Amino acid sequence: MNEARKKTRRRYGAELNQQILAQCAEPGASVASIAMSHGINANVVHKWRRQACGALPALQAPCIRSRVTATCGVRACAGHLH
Repeated sequence: MNEARKKTRRRYGAELNQQILAQCAEPGASVASIAMSHGINANVVHKWRRQACGALPALQAPCIRSRVTATCGVRACAGHLH
């Protein structure tokens, strides 16, 4: 039988992370298409966006999208402004 290969988590550099977050902050940007263009799952990029704003999704009220950009460069929701 073939031995199953151990899967390891991919690590992405801070520079790539910031580049992708900056692209996602552009008006009309699609997180899914940006993630796909870099070969990254969209869920990973969404997680980076939450982390960049310091949001805790389990403790946070539902968010309404706004056109305001937070100081961290991530397009912000009403609950994420800082």
